[in-house]
Amino acid sequence: MKVNYQRDISFKSIYTNKVLKKSLEFAADNGALFGAAATVGFSAVRPLVIMNTPKTEKENREIASAKSIASSIIGFLLMFAISTPLAKSIEKIDKNPRRFLNSDTIKAFGLEYQSPEKSKEYTFATQLFKLGIGTVAAVPKAIMVASGMPYIMRLFEKDNSEKQGKNPVFRARPTEKIAEKIGKTISKKGFQNFIQKFKNTNFPMHITALSDILATAIFINQTKHSQKIKEERKEPLIFNSAISTALSVAGSYGIDRILAKPTEKFIKKYRVANAGQKNLEKQIQGIRIAKPILILGTIYYIFIPLISTFLAEKAENIKGNKQL
Repeated sequence: MKVNYQRDISFKSIYTNKVLKKSLEFAADNGALFGAAATVGFSAVRPLVIMNTPKTEKENREIASAKSIASSIIGFLLMFAISTPLAKSIEKIDKNPRRFLNSDTIKAFGLEYQSPEKSKEYTFATQLFKLGIGTVAAVPKAIMVASGMPYIMRLFEKDNSEKQGKNPVFRARPTEKIAEKIGKTISKKGFQNFIQKFKNTNFPMHITALSDILATAIFINQTKHSQKIKEERKEPLIFNSAISTALSVAGSYGIDRILAKPTEKFIKKYRVANAGQKNLEKQIQGIRIAKPILILGTIYYIFIPLISTFLAEKAENIKGNKQL
């Protein structure tokens, strides 16, 4: 008993860390942007892993690294542009749900007697918008990444000494009207029936995985029809993307199940360490949102690149031998 108590004390700083709390609140407020920011962090490691893949052509490693860089940068900028006004709009609903939701919805979500953060139905409904925006953005992101590949590849060219580009300026749309539209959608009976049916599912993992699968499918299609990427480099890039996504999604679901009980234990201790503190429920929500994002990111950006880059070249060689 004494040993367990000492362990709890030694890890107390993790449960009460201010940076962690702010990060969890950020994940709860804007899961899509949190995921994009995490991707930027992971992408700093991924090219190093790819470039050190053994028995793989240098150019194949370079183009896989270029894709990782392009994807993370474009993804973050795009997500910042479209998710920020959405998150701010939902924040308005959080602060005054009676203004944007009808009385039936207030009753159905139990908002008469509890705060929005404590309502499982309300949390699920709003997170569908916050995380769902990442899935919607997957299509333009994949198109932009495929289009930007030739330019990002110049980073690896020895003769390329000039870097051009302008930082885009994003202007937030009025959040009041967005909040009203979201409120009307949430108040629809059909939407509420959907919420009641699936509120206990692992929706953060499902949405994160769906976004990656959709983005990969669009990227592959765009790469196939690109006239700016060399033909001999298309197949390794396509194979790499498909293998990376398939392995990372499958692996993420497996690890997510393994970490299910440890996560609940962590949440239980986190509640005890922060009992009565402001935004506790939002931070708990952030843990559940951040978990699949960090699992998938760790697998996709650190463990998979070595395997997928190697297998992509092998797949290309096998296909080439069959055609001979």
